[in-house]
Amino acid sequence: MQAGDVGMMLQQALLLTLKLAGPPLAAALLVGLLMSLLQAVTQINEPTLAFVPKVVAIALALLLTGGFMLQQMTDFAHLLFDRMVAAGG
Repeated sequence: MQAGDVGMMLQQALLLTLKLAGPPLAAALLVGLLMSLLQAVTQINEPTLAFVPKVVAIALALLLTGGFMLQQMTDFAHLLFDRMVAAGG
C-alpha cells in the first residue's frame, strides 16, 4: 500500500463520517433552531425544553437513514479490508 493509497482511504473515511453524521446533526440543528425561536416568541426560558424534541428528531433521523448508514459503513469496511489483503500480498 502506497502513501497515496493511505491518504485516499483517510479522505474516504472522513467523507463517510460527514455523510453519516450529517442527517442526525441537521435534524438536531433544525429542531434546536425551531425550539429556540419558539422560546424567544413565548419568552419561556427553560433550557431543558428543547432536549426532548432534539432527541426525538435525532432518533427519527437515525431510523429513516439507518439502512443507508449501515450499507455505507459495510461497503467501506469491505473496501478497507480488501485493500489490506491486497497490500499484504
